[in-house]
Amino acid sequence: MLVFHQISVLQEHLKQLRNQGMTVGFVPTMGALHQGHISLINQAKAQSDIVVCSIFVNPTQFNNAHDLAVYPRTLEADSQMLDTAGCDILFAPSAEEMYPKLPTMKFDFGALETVMEGAFRPGHFNGVGIVVSKLFHIVQPDKAFFGQKDLQQCAVISCMVNELSFHLELVICPTQREEDGLAMSSRNRNLSPEQRAIAPFLYQALNNAKASLLQDKEVSEVKTELAEFLRNIEGIELEYFEISDFDTLQPFHGTLSQNSGGGKIALCIAAFLGKTRLIDNIII
Repeated sequence: MLVFHQISVLQEHLKQLRNQGMTVGFVPTMGALHQGHISLINQAKAQSDIVVCSIFVNPTQFNNAHDLAVYPRTLEADSQMLDTAGCDILFAPSAEEMYPKLPTMKFDFGALETVMEGAFRPGHFNGVGIVVSKLFHIVQPDKAFFGQKDLQQCAVISCMVNELSFHLELVICPTQREEDGLAMSSRNRNLSPEQRAIAPFLYQALNNAKASLLQDKEVSEVKTELAEFLRNIEGIELEYFEISDFDTLQPFHGTLSQNSGGGKIALCIAAFLGKTRLIDNIII
């Protein structure tokens, strides 16, 4: 695996590969890699000639200074994982390389920014839009691979790709889970043993809510049930639980039988275990 830290050197190398007719698959990450990330690498390998993975803890998408400070940075271990997985190129720039000066432009993703992560993390998706657009311009991939766990991020990036005419295909891959159901996340390593033991209740809560919706219960009743379920589990503080239209991520109301459009429904949750914030979602 080749490792690049400078944009210009990476771009020159990729230009040579593209001139040989090779396709490029791209997996952007913030490091602290786990098997969920490796599943994206595997998907990229299956669909591309060359796989590029970036590791960059992007400061512009953190609206919580503590979250940025404690975000795990494990570049050496990450590099070994990627090499073992057969990744071809690692791009690991410094903050100074990516941002010679802090960006002044702003992305506005409209209604997507008014709900869930957008409502609770103001400015977050502006930072995501800036860094992902920069990475797309730098790497110029044929395909880019993201995990469904960050469903709203996927929707934001899809909006950006379509409206700014990026010449690439987005591939959204299923959430990878631990044996007890907990969605794989870099933040899981910040959990204490006690917190890790109760974290799977988030996934159980989502599945309970799904079962209630399939019984044609009202959304408002299902949301109350989930909040009560988690309230009885000491150590979990629910931030939000939303039942939304999958395509727009705007709130869904009523019952599934009233879903006249027949589209998919997303159940999305965010909660704190101590200072560690976890998100998850499932789709009906």
